[in-house]
Amino acid sequence: MVRFLPLAFLALTACGGTEPRYLIDSAPAETAQVQMQVATLEIREVSLPAYAEESQILIEGADGALTPLDNALWADEPRRAVTLRLAEAISRGGSATVAAEPWPLETPAQAAVHVQVSDMVARTSGQFDLKGQFAISSYDHVVRERIRRFDITVPMPDASPAGIARASGQALQNLAQEITQELRR
Repeated sequence: MVRFLPLAFLALTACGGTEPRYLIDSAPAETAQVQMQVATLEIREVSLPAYAEESQILIEGADGALTPLDNALWADEPRRAVTLRLAEAISRGGSATVAAEPWPLETPAQAAVHVQVSDMVARTSGQFDLKGQFAISSYDHVVRERIRRFDITVPMPDASPAGIARASGQALQNLAQEITQELRR
C-alpha cells in the first residue's frame, strides 16, 4: 500500500486547480495580556454571510457588485478559518484558555462567544469592512450575558488577494481585542 501512495498523491495534485490559495493572516498579538473575567472561553462557530463563505476571494466594485478576484482562493473554508483565527487572537491577547467549538475539554467553558458577521467586504476604495454583533453567554452566569455590535474598518495595503488576506486578519485581530476588552476584569 505504501508504494502506491506517491502515485495517489500525484493523481490528486494533477486533478487540483492551479489557483493560488491565501490564508487569512494572523495579525501580531498585543504585547500585554488582558486579565479576563473567565478562565475558559469557547468561541462558537462564526456565522458568515453566504458570499463570505465562498472559497473565492471577492471584492466589491464601484457599482456594489461582489466579484471574484482572478486566480485567488481562500486556503481554508472561510467559516472555519475565521473561527480559528478569532480563537487564536483572543487566546494570545487574554488570560483565558480559549478554544473554538467544539469545546475539547470535559469541564464546560465558563463562557462562550457567538459572533454573527453581517458584512465582511473588501472594497475597491481600499477599505476592508467587518460588521456584525457578538454575544457573550455564560452557562453558570460567571459573567453577565450581553450582546454588542461591532463595526470595524481597516485599510487594505492594496486590492490584491494578499492585501485582502492581511486586512481580514487585522480586522479579526481588532474584533478579538473588542471581545477581550468586553471580558476584561
